[in-house]
Amino acid sequence: MIRNIEQEDISEILNIYQAGINTGIATFETTVPNIATWHQKYHSSLRFLYEENQKILGWISITPISSRATYQGVGEVSVYILPEAHGKGIATMLLQYLIEQAKAQNYWMLQSSIFQNNLASIQLHQKTGFRTVGIRKGIAQRNGQWQNTVIMEKHLILEF
Repeated sequence: MIRNIEQEDISEILNIYQAGINTGIATFETTVPNIATWHQKYHSSLRFLYEENQKILGWISITPISSRATYQGVGEVSVYILPEAHGKGIATMLLQYLIEQAKAQNYWMLQSSIFQNNLASIQLHQKTGFRTVGIRKGIAQRNGQWQNTVIMEKHLILEF
């Protein structure tokens, strides 16, 4: 079941975030943010989780890409799934739900920056209608290795 993230869910959300960090291909972050920082980073209402048998298996949210008024309808997607829940379609359900909810809140574009070797995330985004718009070569280091990121976007209003 997909539902809104509530305050009492945050510690489990951060544990799932840590599992993503541990993969080495989900984020350039190396430590989980504290609760206050997490709340500041992610959209206050466009944050959802997937729960099954009272266990949170994944979450999704967006971060505004800019504080400038002209970009207030553009958000960057973050989606994290527990390793044992991979391959069950949870990320697809969460991303499809986020797309619907973001559009209802007047977002017109979602984007993602994905490690080039994170093929599962790239395929997830392709499956839900995102298109690749570029690759950033050697944008940053993770574990001492320069990493490329694939930039993907989905326009929620215009069709390309």
